[in-house]
Amino acid sequence: MSQHEEINTIDPANISQQELHGYLLSAVAPRPICFASTVDKEGNVNLSPFSYFNLFSVNPPIMIFSPSRRGRDNTTKHTLENVLEVKETVINIVNYDMVEQMSLSSTEYGDGVNEFVKAGLTQVPSDKVNPPRVGEAPVAFECVVDQVIALGDGPGAGNLVLAKVVQIHVKKAFLDAEGKLDTPKLDLVARMGGNWYCRANGDALFEIPKPIRTKGIGVDMLPEAVRNSTVLTGNNLGRLGNLEQLPTKEAIAIIAENAEVKSILNSGENSTALHKLAQQWLAEDKTEDALALLHL
Repeated sequence: MSQHEEINTIDPANISQQELHGYLLSAVAPRPICFASTVDKEGNVNLSPFSYFNLFSVNPPIMIFSPSRRGRDNTTKHTLENVLEVKETVINIVNYDMVEQMSLSSTEYGDGVNEFVKAGLTQVPSDKVNPPRVGEAPVAFECVVDQVIALGDGPGAGNLVLAKVVQIHVKKAFLDAEGKLDTPKLDLVARMGGNWYCRANGDALFEIPKPIRTKGIGVDMLPEAVRNSTVLTGNNLGRLGNLEQLPTKEAIAIIAENAEVKSILNSGENSTALHKLAQQWLAEDKTEDALALLHL
């Protein structure tokens, strides 16, 4: 970090709840959306979205979402009241085709109002739980509620709903040729701060090799001139450090015979030109070649 970079340091206890809410929700993003359907003991249906949500376990399959107490008057939401009465929920996944209807359903309608109807969504009976699922959702998870954990009793306090998946519904249109969920086809959306959302499609999607089964050499093993490059970014260095081994003398010799590389070397240019070429190769997924180039 640059010594000249200015930092605004904040003590959460010294700002208003509204300000804290803004910092937290804008910085901790994008957040996946839990579109939760529930019922009360009379069978009245409620449908509400929550962006305090994620997957936390596969064995057992546990998802957690949090209906917070309202900041303005400390009241609780229908979803929380329902899962305390009937410990079941369906977590419907939201994609771009239904994001506006999802947003509409977040309106705080009165008791007994069915948000499926208000938002124009299709109510489909579930197999193993009482709450219905959203017919438009690409994926829906029927869940039983294991626990509800209150994190506080004041305005804005969360309530963790631990939901165990007991049935999954996947629309076949969102599967690839191998029968797996296809991320570009899913076209999912996520919550940002304020009124902002983001869409997981197009240029927003990118892949990074996972260093789970391999042990990368690490950025510390790169030449000092590379680590201190004014051209290469932290992401560039991370990609190089993810390789399993340093280049061999043979690999370096082969790269040295590359016409573009020879032109740079013969011109007497400094390392900046080589680093720019390495950066270009990294963008083209020629990571091994880039690493060999940087060892010339």
